[in-house]
Amino acid sequence: MIRFVRVAVPALSLGCVLLLAGASAQAACITKGGRGTGGSIDNAKFQAWEAVLQATDWGSWAGFMAGGGKVGSAPGYKVSDVKSRCQSGGLGHVCVMQARLCK
Repeated sequence: MIRFVRVAVPALSLGCVLLLAGASAQAACITKGGRGTGGSIDNAKFQAWEAVLQATDWGSWAGFMAGGGKVGSAPGYKVSDVKSRCQSGGLGHVCVMQARLCK
């Protein structure tokens, strides 16, 4: 029995550490969406992307604005899976964007 405990406890401890490491790595990524309106599709996408960043991290949004504001960029994050859908409406066009952002 003691022999089993000597083997099982370290193995369970390692399993817990790996599980927690995986959970914290996944917790560093987030999927967010936003909606924007504008006179052109580009303006509506810009507004939608601003909403994504504001919902994620106001500091990243400020860096985005100060850095020239390229849609799809997020200072301090790796951006992937950017999706957008636009249609006529609102002030001309309405766009909904979604992306995965990882620290």
